[in-house]
Amino acid sequence: MASHGPEQNENAIDRLNDNLTSASQKVANNKKIIVWVLGAILIVGAFVLSYFFIYRNPHLKGASEAYNGVELKSMGNDSIATAEYKKVADKYGNTPAGHLAALEAAENYYDMGKYKEALECLDKAKMSDPVLKANATIMKGDCYVNLKQYDKAISEFKKAASQESKNEQIAPRALMKAAVVYDEKKDYAAALGCYEQIKTDFPDFQIGGGSIDAYIEREKARLGK
Repeated sequence: MASHGPEQNENAIDRLNDNLTSASQKVANNKKIIVWVLGAILIVGAFVLSYFFIYRNPHLKGASEAYNGVELKSMGNDSIATAEYKKVADKYGNTPAGHLAALEAAENYYDMGKYKEALECLDKAKMSDPVLKANATIMKGDCYVNLKQYDKAISEFKKAASQESKNEQIAPRALMKAAVVYDEKKDYAAALGCYEQIKTDFPDFQIGGGSIDAYIEREKARLGK
């Protein structure tokens, strides 16, 4: 911001004073401004209170009730449950219950082999819990694998590993998935990098009771090392 010298400040004050014909007018105008400001504050305050008591709280309650009522409506029918969860997600998408409903719908769609629909629901599932968020990201990667969009799948798996980089279950599992996709693409060097990262960051991680070393040796052999 440019600085203003004393003369500029004096000129600004003079111009302001020229617009006021007397000291009494200045006081009156200041009082009007204060009244307007206080009025605006009261209006905003009333609006905020109305939002929470008239809309937000009932909306949250409605979302929770709708989410909890899905199982009763579906009576164990997965197709009905999926449709009902999607309805809750669409109607209450800006609430925690709406996000959970979107995740539930995504899981059901995935199990049905409807990966595009699952991805659409996952995009609506904004999880605040870091573990749920990372698992949702892994599911997106799995959807892309099934759609043979391998680059997108790898991106999601690596994102999940980054989101929960200290989690000894999620991060290495996500990196393993990324490595498998790299192998499918015959990018053995990248796959080796994933396995070596697992060994470095999670030395106690085991697969089926075995260590990661066998996978590392396999990739090295493929690379002629």
